Amino acid sequence: MPEIRLENLIKRYGAVQVLHGIDLSMAENEFTALVGPSGCGKSTTLRMIAGLETVSEGEIFFNDQPVSHLEPKDRNLAMVFQDYALYPHMDVARNISFALRLQKRPKAEIEAKVREVADLVGLTEFLHRKPGALSGGQRQRVAMARALAKDSDIFLFDEPLSNLDAKLRGQMRAELAVMRQRVKKNMIYVTHDQIEAMTLADRIVVMHGGYIQQQGTPETLFKKPKNKFVAGFLGSPPMNFLEADLQAEGGTLFAIGDTFKIAIPTSKSNGLGQTSGHVTLGVRPSDLIYDPKAQDAAALDLQVKISEYIGAQSVLLCACGRADVTVELKSETPIALGETLRFAVRPEGIHLFDRKTELAL
Repeated sequence: MPEIRLENLIKRYGAVQVLHGIDLSMAENEFTALVGPSGCGKSTTLRMIAGLETVSEGEIFFNDQPVSHLEPKDRNLAMVFQDYALYPHMDVARNISFALRLQKRPKAEIEAKVREVADLVGLTEFLHRKPGALSGGQRQRVAMARALAKDSDIFLFDEPLSNLDAKLRGQMRAELAVMRQRVKKNMIYVTHDQIEAMTLADRIVVMHGGYIQQQGTPETLFKKPKNKFVAGFLGSPPMNFLEADLQAEGGTLFAIGDTFKIAIPTSKSNGLGQTSGHVTLGVRPSDLIYDPKAQDAAALDLQVKISEYIGAQSVLLCACGRADVTVELKSETPIALGETLRFAVRPEGIHLFDRKTELAL
């Protein structure tokens, strides 16, 4: 399977530049997720790889061979679209085999391939149905089976689950995870859903404003975000942000805010020196632990504003001075709206960002 490389990829629509020098390498058989909010450039990047959008500047390489000049049909890739793009007058089997029939493959080979991929995605009993008689999840399986039948080197997915309801998205996400273990191919997956990216990808590329903000493994991006945008985009519920000032006292560095004074662990303060500075303190909800006995320098006192019961846990929206903070709490913990609760801050869960540049410190 090919290594895919993007070098200084730029895209303009007239005078408007939407991609600003994208540099990215994707290893053989790697599942790469491009994530970011609407308009960040992720789908444009995918469509340029597919050959559906022209490259304004830069180059795309498959195994060190430039491909920007090639038509989509000559790039040996398959694409799964958000809206399925199925032929309504053809049954499932003919939709799956469409590209193979265009290539005039032998009938026996086509039938064998259709059976193989239908079994892979759980469509064997639906081969003679037309798309109109299928559910949204089943139609998306047909689209994936059609891509698999081409046996291409590269598979591209453009928000394939966004039209499905929450339950079906979860089911299809699990099926995609199984499929990618069985199909060893390069896969590039565009989504605005960070849960899909975190659970499926070997590498996540976070985009914003036409730039790559950070790329790496899901764990690296979650635990070591390079800036405030990445920190806030990945994670559900998202990271909490509190304005604070750094101040050294007796050899310890503190982040001092409206209603808190948190000691910064030595592992995080060593590179900051002993000078004061305006920062943003970031703490994920999962790194706030209900603990009425927590020490002052390792805790936040939060006043409960809203409690959302979601089963085993409740999600609380709390006030921390003038800022809002989200926390997660076991549902059996007795709470009352307006009550002030103390939450210990995990030392390893403390993140600091420069308030001006928003870069991680």
